[in-house]
Amino acid sequence: MYDCQYAPPHEFSVNVPRVLAMVRADSYRTYTWPRFLSGVFTRNGLVVGLAAAFGVAAFVLGFAASNAPSLLFAVHVGPGAFYELLPHNAMVIIFGAAFLYAVLAMVMGLRRSWKDMNRVNCVTSDSRSISQGLKDAATLRYLDGGGAGCMNEGERPTDRRKIYHHLTFYGFFLCYGSTTVAAVYHYFGREAPYPFYDLPVLLGTLGGIGLLIGPAGLLHAKWVRDAPLKDEPRFGMEVAFLAMLFLTSLTGILLLALRATPMMGMLLAVHLGFVFSLFITLPYSKFVHGIYRTVALVRYAVANRRGFATPEK
Repeated sequence: MYDCQYAPPHEFSVNVPRVLAMVRADSYRTYTWPRFLSGVFTRNGLVVGLAAAFGVAAFVLGFAASNAPSLLFAVHVGPGAFYELLPHNAMVIIFGAAFLYAVLAMVMGLRRSWKDMNRVNCVTSDSRSISQGLKDAATLRYLDGGGAGCMNEGERPTDRRKIYHHLTFYGFFLCYGSTTVAAVYHYFGREAPYPFYDLPVLLGTLGGIGLLIGPAGLLHAKWVRDAPLKDEPRFGMEVAFLAMLFLTSLTGILLLALRATPMMGMLLAVHLGFVFSLFITLPYSKFVHGIYRTVALVRYAVANRRGFATPEK
């Protein structure tokens, strides 16, 4: 935008970054599943906030109703301590259902997106193109501003946003890996909570740190961004998702640090409330950008190998 002679304050007001942000948001709504929930993207900030408040309140009240107050604020230690407040099978049903719904909603949206991408120059994916697209997504190849970095709060490019994206991206998957390993442990007879040196805790701690620094950095970058670059109508959607990631991570780390204290019961309820809210809002948050972006990169790699990636072809 800074190099365009027609950019604001020119009367033509050509603002490519803002236009692309608008197009992305339109695509999120277009591919929403089920369709009647497409309006959630418009009110995303409010919806995520209400979901978080409801989720936290529901788990806190549920814990209080199903356990005596003395048990809720008691010290629980040793294997199975968490399940004295909420049985493992109940956790699996509640969070399994929320997660499976989120996956189904995103897969259905992704399916429609892929069909639209292939309306022109329909191609079949091959393993090399898929590998290249996934590599480009994992390394954030196209977020380096052509090697100079991205502009945010001025005309001088930096790599800060790319670093924060990496911390957020890999922090999320480290936390997912922690949960997966813990599930395997459980079904092989080892119940949570685990020692600080054990793999689920190490993965979760590293991922949690990433999900504190990454979202906090991206939130700060959004606040200080030059006004012409800001996409105000969609600002709430982006902030709500980053805030949800940050709060989920923060409550998880606090739970880890204070799990052998009377605070464990309340912190567990609050953390599970945020996790549940995060799951059910994933298909209607900025999270879907990472999925559509990855598929677009795979599509581009396929087209590039077939020789018609450029517009004139």
